[in-house]
Amino acid sequence: MPLKGRWLIAGLVAAFSILLITACHRTGNDKDDNFTGLKVKVLVGSALGDFCNQAAQKFNSTQPKLDNGTPFQIKCEAQGSGDVVTKLVSLGNQFKNGTVQADAEEFPTIVSVDGEIYQSQLIYRMNQLFPGQKYIPEIIDSPLLADSPMVFMAQADIADGLRKTPDLYKALVTAKTHRDIDPAAPVQPVHYVHNAPTRSNSGLQTLVAQYASVSSKRPEQLTTTDVQQFQPQIQQIQSKITRYGISTNSLAKAMVKNGPYWASVASVYEESVIAANSHLQPGQQRYEAVYPKATFTSNMRAILPNAPWVSADEKAAAQKFIAYLRSPEIQKIATDLGLRPGTPGVSLGTKFSQEFGVNPQAKYDSLRPPQPEVVEAMLKSWQEVAKKASLVVMVVDSSGSMEGEKLSAAQNTLKNYINNLGPKEQIALIDFDSQIRPPVLVDGTPQGKERGLQFLSELTADGDTKLYDAALNARNWLQQNLRPDAINAVLILTDGEDTNSQISLEQLSQELQKSGFNSDQRIGVFTVGYGNEGEFNADALKKIAELNGGYYSKGDPETISRLIADLQVEF
Repeated sequence: MPLKGRWLIAGLVAAFSILLITACHRTGNDKDDNFTGLKVKVLVGSALGDFCNQAAQKFNSTQPKLDNGTPFQIKCEAQGSGDVVTKLVSLGNQFKNGTVQADAEEFPTIVSVDGEIYQSQLIYRMNQLFPGQKYIPEIIDSPLLADSPMVFMAQADIADGLRKTPDLYKALVTAKTHRDIDPAAPVQPVHYVHNAPTRSNSGLQTLVAQYASVSSKRPEQLTTTDVQQFQPQIQQIQSKITRYGISTNSLAKAMVKNGPYWASVASVYEESVIAANSHLQPGQQRYEAVYPKATFTSNMRAILPNAPWVSADEKAAAQKFIAYLRSPEIQKIATDLGLRPGTPGVSLGTKFSQEFGVNPQAKYDSLRPPQPEVVEAMLKSWQEVAKKASLVVMVVDSSGSMEGEKLSAAQNTLKNYINNLGPKEQIALIDFDSQIRPPVLVDGTPQGKERGLQFLSELTADGDTKLYDAALNARNWLQQNLRPDAINAVLILTDGEDTNSQISLEQLSQELQKSGFNSDQRIGVFTVGYGNEGEFNADALKKIAELNGGYYSKGDPETISRLIADLQVEF
């Protein structure tokens, strides 16, 4: 089989009605793009990304060779675990249909996901695609690289009450404040965050744990009938959501930055608590991990497919790298990152301590995955019923500087966003330049999507950039049309600095904070600077977003589709 050549960082063909997009920021080792030997691609879940990249860099520096003398290098790419599964299944489908060859550079040699639920889904879906072939090995045949148990994350005054609660998910069904959970807790509303289960392993493990809790069943005992029966209780838990995340560590860091009125409790990995406490800024409080009596361990394994797209040389190289990853020296990289080692006998290290909010001796009952068809039913139920509803006002800059490739790329990106609206999602589209036009309300119905596509077809680039006025106009409209019991947010896409507004940045900032997460309206603001640095005021966009529970991102015509699709997952 020919060696795989240059690297291709591919977009994802998403499952469960999600866009072609990745969940997490791509990472890699681009030390030598001119390397002509065997290149071994490793596709891992986001929690293992830093470990894989640091290990690969050290491994490549040894100039590894196969026993036959062939030099090889490792390249890691990190994506959400759901996206990893989707990508491999999509490539497998293309291979089966003859549109992708076995030696295609898109195929990864080693795969890893951040837990055994998504690993079980990968086995199930590939067995459906290739009956009897068993291209993906059984879970126990894939070596363990690291793990990180799922925990609740909260500040100390709230964490104490959570530890006293026998079953926190059951308590979240009815609790409105933390005082409802623990009489000694602060009278603090319950604001909850976790990742989207369709893209993230931590999100999926959280959803499964919620079903196991409210049904009083082990996950492997759950049935599709149980999914329907306990759907209302899951919906009650989801009603406390502030927003959904795409990266567990980023969600934990946002929780620290924004404080308990943004989110008072989160479902994250233990290593996310360590990471958040490792980067505390002056004035920020330390957070603690609360270990449920039963939780998912998040076993992260090295999966080496027994498939036609893995050549003999690639398999040999992969086996050498997997052995390297499990060596005590390299396992220390994992523990330094807050991951528990996959190799017995490796010590945890200094970060597993109360100083970093975790318990090195934590005891819990490790949960096992449900049947794959039950997981699919859970995901479908979450998307269509249980997921918290949203209303997002999208403020689209159509000033003269958007002319050409910028506008067409933005239109195509927003078209994908509209076409992927779910039954729980609404958006209001506002077009601005020198003028601010009335919003167009769009939802997931055929009629709603048609209104959105009509809006896009009528966009033309002309005029100035009335950015601050348009942002305030969007917030004011949302205040008047606030969607009850939903995620309400403003998303601003602009390629230029404000040139014609009646209000200043300072006045806008003061106004937006009146409807932020310290208010009953809880309107988040997100900003996207579109184009090259210097064409827009990044500092202003950061200020607008970060004071209001959102964040700023930078995009260009090549990256805007991925960026906006990741944002869509949060609502």
